[in-house]
Amino acid sequence: MPQIVKIQNPFNLADSEVFCCLKQISVQDIADKYNVSPQNLPYICFLNGEPLLRQYWNMTPKDTDHVAFLCLPQGGGGGGGSNPVKIVLTVAVMVAAYYTGGWAAAAYGKLAGAVAATAVSVGGSMLVNAVIPTPASSLTSSYSSSSLETSPTYSLNAQGNQAKLGGVIPVLYGRHIIYPDFASTPYTEYANNEQYLYQLHVLTQGYCEVEQIRIDDTPIGSFAEVEYEIIEPNKNVTLFNPNVVVAAEVSGVELFKDTYSGGFVVNPEDTKINKIGIDVVMNGGLYYANDSGGLSSKTVQWQVEARLIDDYGEPQGDWTVLGTESYSAAKNTPIRLTYFYTVALGRYEVRVTRLDTKDTSARAAHAIYWESLKGYMETPSSFGNMTLLAIKMRATNNLSSNSSRKVNAIITRKVRTWSSSSGWSEPIKSRSIAWAITDILQAQYGGRLPDERIHLEELEQLDKVWTSRGDYFDGIFDSTTTIWEAMSKVARCGRALPILQSGMIRIIRDDKKTIPTAMFTPRNILKDSFSIEYIMPSEDTADSVKVQYFSSKYWKYDDVITKLEDSSEENPANVDLFGCTDKAQAEREGYYMCACNRYRRKYITFSTELEGLIPTYGDLISITHDLCEWGQGGEVIAVSGNTLKLSENLTWLPNEEHFICLRLSDGSMSEPYQVTKGALNNEVVLTNKPNLEIYTGTARERTHFAFGIKGRISMYAKVIGVKPRGDTVEISCVNESDEVYKT
Repeated sequence: MPQIVKIQNPFNLADSEVFCCLKQISVQDIADKYNVSPQNLPYICFLNGEPLLRQYWNMTPKDTDHVAFLCLPQGGGGGGGSNPVKIVLTVAVMVAAYYTGGWAAAAYGKLAGAVAATAVSVGGSMLVNAVIPTPASSLTSSYSSSSLETSPTYSLNAQGNQAKLGGVIPVLYGRHIIYPDFASTPYTEYANNEQYLYQLHVLTQGYCEVEQIRIDDTPIGSFAEVEYEIIEPNKNVTLFNPNVVVAAEVSGVELFKDTYSGGFVVNPEDTKINKIGIDVVMNGGLYYANDSGGLSSKTVQWQVEARLIDDYGEPQGDWTVLGTESYSAAKNTPIRLTYFYTVALGRYEVRVTRLDTKDTSARAAHAIYWESLKGYMETPSSFGNMTLLAIKMRATNNLSSNSSRKVNAIITRKVRTWSSSSGWSEPIKSRSIAWAITDILQAQYGGRLPDERIHLEELEQLDKVWTSRGDYFDGIFDSTTTIWEAMSKVARCGRALPILQSGMIRIIRDDKKTIPTAMFTPRNILKDSFSIEYIMPSEDTADSVKVQYFSSKYWKYDDVITKLEDSSEENPANVDLFGCTDKAQAEREGYYMCACNRYRRKYITFSTELEGLIPTYGDLISITHDLCEWGQGGEVIAVSGNTLKLSENLTWLPNEEHFICLRLSDGSMSEPYQVTKGALNNEVVLTNKPNLEIYTGTARERTHFAFGIKGRISMYAKVIGVKPRGDTVEISCVNESDEVYKT
């Protein structure tokens, strides 16, 4: 006859009331019939130690099931609010037990963890993911809040070309738009009274393939007045001389007769130039309005002089005349001229004076202004290992001064790839997560690590996984960051993280594993070291995830909200998936985070001996423990044919198939083998004898076993920490769930 046991105090099992249940009824009927929460407090249900969602409360428990109802403690802060400081831990628990033996110990083990979990829920957690840390939101991410605000690509307010003296040279991976920084100071020249703008941009360190160049949103091919050149790493610029300095002191200085303007220093100390450029303008034109209503020609004359100086600004000789110029015109529109003078290599200062007298009559336009002073250094042989974009623009109505600073390009990075059969390739177009990581680790601007420090075979396999899924990294690092942070951001786009193991960099992906690398039972778990922490949901727990990504469709930020099928969207967690540019990939990662948030909430810690060093981060392990009803464990003490004699008496459940798993010599777990009950409670008969060694001697540890019904032989868990403690090892892990891998 079923029994209902009401435990008022989970820490004192003697304090209980027993009721008779005449028939088997559903979980919901049990809750209603026995008034689980007389004070109308919120409560949850555990079925065999596992939280049972409300949608499944219409099920009828079996005779062998344990059903526990746990009332959640509420705050006493007044006003309906929750004050963790004033919470009184008064928990009423009801256990429905359909058999009389063994319920007390089992209930105590589960409920002790459940009560601890209730305390954890007071603090709450926005989003839980122990294996692969959840990306920070754009509001809390240090990269987003500081770096992205000033990024010329990611910040909408700052989008445009910038000159960042001493700043970071951008590194791009995958396919992305970029508003490239200036590699040198832009400058202008005049020819045939038209202005030309010269700009040199750095697209990325390393090689890339340029898909499209645009000015603002318009392809550069639409501008007939624009010429450009793409310069590959270690090549020189041929379109123009990019090594030009502009004297900031010269800007619209009017020239007068017998008065020198300057001298102005052309180039900084420790630099040498071999050509000087002078820009002069006549803003009102050059003319004289004659009596017939026409324009008569006027002439203006000026002289340019220069002298050598040292790095301290001291003269190294007399002033030398570079040119005596004269210009005549009858025009009432602006006139703009550039004059070039070849000089001996050195540092110079320049002065200019007017030679004729300015006609100040109202009929004349006769003013001349010194607009700019430029020094041309020797053209560098190359700018090193970076891809450059050189642009020469002629000023027209199509090109404003604002749009000229809106040059952008859509490019795909070229990186080396590695194969176990052929080794390293030449740089090729790639969006691969794996080879972006190796570039970060090995490049001169990165970690400069040799092959021996990187697990390349592992990355080769991961690359195949990511490519088959359509997972890529498309992002730009254009602000200061660490090698580890950059590598972590790239790996996170592939649901992975880096670890350092024995001096080697490994990338661990949270993927589905079927074979545990290690098996733990009460025989190799140290006494009193086993603990479980249940992270219970609270009002702060996220029920969905809003993933922000930089869309490759619009080249701006977009977001997508993901949730589990039976979840709402009332409390989404905001995450910024840096490097993701595809909506489908963002949705997959969002669903993964939702699933981890719901299904991975048991944090298990225990200590073992040095065999605890077998698993590493992210490995699947098997945990058998009767306290939690995760199967039964022990040792095999004798083998006779297909019969195994075990160290423990077993609990056999009626009408169920039973299985046993054995620990292999490398510490891993075998496949399950079906067994039947032997002559004694500690004997099992194998349906098929396994083809493996079952050791029962004394020279080493005997073979361990895990026993139970299908699906309840042991708890599978993912390792999230391995900490040596002298001659013992502490292992931290989180329960595994197949629900995590649906996307």
